[in-house]
Amino acid sequence: MPTPMATTAPVGPAAGATLPPRLEEPLSQRELEVLRLLASTLSSSEIADELCVATSTVRSHTKAVYGKLGVHTRLEALDVARELGLI
Repeated sequence: MPTPMATTAPVGPAAGATLPPRLEEPLSQRELEVLRLLASTLSSSEIADELCVATSTVRSHTKAVYGKLGVHTRLEALDVARELGLI
């Protein structure tokens, strides 16, 4: 009777899997701060109050974060940030 073959988890990324992205340009301290506050589900206005800046400043930092992470939405930004260990 043949012995069953042992199954093991594949070593390295699975075929077709992508590795976490790398940042071409690092986030500034303020951008990291805004990113972490975005993860807490605060609105831009609430983040502005928390940081004592204008809402437009928060939006500007948010756009910069999205650009550096190569994303278009808050959810995408948070997913990539988690993959990179930023939050």
